[in-house]
Amino acid sequence: MSANKVKLEGVYPILATPFTDSGEVDEGSLRELVRFQLHAKVDGIALFGMASEMYTLLDDEKAAIAEIVVDEVKGQVPLVFGSGHTGLETAVQLSKRAEKAGADALMVLPPYMAKPDGARLYDYFAAVAQAVEVPIMIQDAPLASGVNMPAALLARLSKEFENISYVKVEAPPTAPKVSEVLEQSDGRLTVFGGMNGLYFYEELARGAVGTMPACEFPEVCVKIYQAFKAGDFDTARRTFYQYLPFMRIGTLPGYAMAVHKEVLKAGGVIESAYVRNPNAPIDDRIRKEVFDTLKDLDLLALKWKQAQRA
Repeated sequence: MSANKVKLEGVYPILATPFTDSGEVDEGSLRELVRFQLHAKVDGIALFGMASEMYTLLDDEKAAIAEIVVDEVKGQVPLVFGSGHTGLETAVQLSKRAEKAGADALMVLPPYMAKPDGARLYDYFAAVAQAVEVPIMIQDAPLASGVNMPAALLARLSKEFENISYVKVEAPPTAPKVSEVLEQSDGRLTVFGGMNGLYFYEELARGAVGTMPACEFPEVCVKIYQAFKAGDFDTARRTFYQYLPFMRIGTLPGYAMAVHKEVLKAGGVIESAYVRNPNAPIDDRIRKEVFDTLKDLDLLALKWKQAQRA
């Protein structure tokens, strides 16, 4: 698919990878999780991001997950595959595989082991851009990668490579960075937010076109986005601040993946909250703290089985 065939905007949750209690990929839960996203009327789905525990997945598991998700989605919404790596050659290979597997766009994290200088960063993204035809979203996530992506470099890459057309801004403070990227790229770059939606409302107000949060509260993000887009800023702002404590607790270092999965499991979206090492399962205290943030709130994930029977 050429770079001008898909336009990304709206809510693109990062799909978790459901495992069984013994640690294997759970196909049934994965299919149910995709159905849950589609039921919430998401605009697209992203695979193999940080919230997918992508750094724990084997190559054959990634191939199987991609096949399952493509089969379940059946072209209803665009799919964005994470294809970054800590080395240039592997990132190029992963990006080619993702394009062939059905990705409509790629989300590419910079190298995150040996920290690259500006020249190495440019060469890395240039190589990926030249290897594929689908649009590329650069993931600007220094808290995860340890690599800073200057707005000037993002603007240069977008100017020299037509398919580098998106940035996922996760560099705090994200709202000013959204403005900086848009201004320096002269409109060539389209910006999404991340960081589990922590600054979603502010990012939209700065010109971001969507967000890529974790996947246990898609209908909340959809409501915020649709209200904002319709000019109902009061509803967008009020909904955002109602759920902000829940979004915040979904970023607990070391436990975030387990938080996402515990919520999905509680309502029957997935069967197990198992997370792979180095992620840690949550204990009863953290579990109580998580669900305390949802008191008096209406979350689809917690009533999923009921919604399916209705």
